[in-house]
Amino acid sequence: MVIMGVAGSGKTTIGEALARAISATYVDGDQLHPEANIAKMSAGIPLADSDRWPWLAKVGETLSPGTMPVIVGCSALKRAYRDFITERAGAPVLFIYLDGSRELISGRMRERTGHFMPTSLLDSQFATLEIPGKDENAIRVVIDAPLKEIIAEITTKFEEWPS
Repeated sequence: MVIMGVAGSGKTTIGEALARAISATYVDGDQLHPEANIAKMSAGIPLADSDRWPWLAKVGETLSPGTMPVIVGCSALKRAYRDFITERAGAPVLFIYLDGSRELISGRMRERTGHFMPTSLLDSQFATLEIPGKDENAIRVVIDAPLKEIIAEITTKFEEWPS
């Protein structure tokens, strides 16, 4: 399972809480980035696709079938990225799309500390975002509710989702 969305949408917070709720392992996709990617983003430079493919390969490999369910937080902004992750995983991957307004997310980004992604890159994230289509293996969750409600919504939708 991939918790996806633009920077600041709550991938880590929601991913960690969801992992606890369903007894899964959470992996922060930011930890899978090469140092060069983190340096670029820290400097306010958006990543190019050529920067993303090796990282997306690691995300997919992290999701390869194993003994325990794994949740990875990953922006997965484009359909091509989601398709590539699924291909590298070697099994179907469910994407949980965290949908929030630019205002809500930019406010969250301004309040957080210790993260390499500057608020200045949020516009490029929204410009790159391709909202998952109805034909994709994805669930949309609006993120303007309290965390407990978001997790309850995801677990309910996950239980109802055809596997």
